[in-house]
Amino acid sequence: MKNAFDICVLPGDGIGNEVIEATLPLLERLQRSAGFELRFRHHPAGAQHYKASGEALPEASFAAAQAADAILFGAMGWPEIRYPDGTEIAPQLELRNLFELYAGVRPIRPLAGLPGPLASPRVSEIDLVLVREQTEGLFYARGRSDVRGDDEVRDTMSITRKGTARVADFALRLAERRKARGRPGRVTCVDKANVFASMAFFRRVFEERARSYPNVQADSAYVDATALNLVMKPWSFDVLVTENMFGDILSDLTAALVGGMGMAPSGDVGDRHALFQPAHGSAPDIAGQGRANPTAMLLSAAMMLDWLGERRGLPRLVEAAQALERAIERPFAERRVLTAEFGGRDGTAAVARAVIEAL
Repeated sequence: MKNAFDICVLPGDGIGNEVIEATLPLLERLQRSAGFELRFRHHPAGAQHYKASGEALPEASFAAAQAADAILFGAMGWPEIRYPDGTEIAPQLELRNLFELYAGVRPIRPLAGLPGPLASPRVSEIDLVLVREQTEGLFYARGRSDVRGDDEVRDTMSITRKGTARVADFALRLAERRKARGRPGRVTCVDKANVFASMAFFRRVFEERARSYPNVQADSAYVDATALNLVMKPWSFDVLVTENMFGDILSDLTAALVGGMGMAPSGDVGDRHALFQPAHGSAPDIAGQGRANPTAMLLSAAMMLDWLGERRGLPRLVEAAQALERAIERPFAERRVLTAEFGGRDGTAAVARAVIEAL
């Protein structure tokens, strides 16, 4: 069995570099004790590289990402640096399409010891995963807008059977695995089927696929009602699957439930490739100050280990992912660190140091 893995590291812009730098020593420490090897290879991409070279994603970086066992991604984009059409420099969107990373996986679970925006005593029960379809939906319009002079612009949403079926299957299989670990094993399809034919089609294909998973509960809900219930009773959800734009919006909402983007990991997963990144952006306002919360990046690295372990049939990698998660949770639970978004003063280095000590 293979126990050495090539990891393409794309730090990107702003705090992306800082949270990557905080994460790699932790992974190196972990791999020495767990008996596997991660070979990190850094490559340039992003807004600052685009400004300097005219390339947001150089061919060599793309080739390295394509050849790697997994991609570890910091953050990319910069407000003042944009393409000529005014859109953001976002190579992560290109990689999603080029590698068909159709499932955006956003796990949400609060860490003990941290305050949150909800007052309910049931907050500790929140444990959900939002699965966002990432190759079509309204984002299909990126680069395809119908610009009609200076009076109108039309963006087209595309929902296909193939795209919907594969992300539905992903969410249903995820619910099966979560059920085996004690979760309810339920998938909620989030749509706007009462208004748009495309969304009615999305729901219909989901329901067809759900019939192939008799051990998983399947239901559907409108996106507006789901947004309300994610605030009112987020502990009632297990796995949600939704269209690209809806997922983009709801993933930020769910991040707020656990303290913000600095606590929100994510994975962009396809059938052959996967990219793992914190859900936050490059944060130009705090870049270079050592204040960035690396927790989302650390949790994303744990997701990467879990994915590699499941994919390669290596339990030690899954166990290493769980060990890293516990090490991330412990300093917060023991109130030894507190980052700025929670009113504390601990920055990137302090959190990373506390997690290393916990390991």
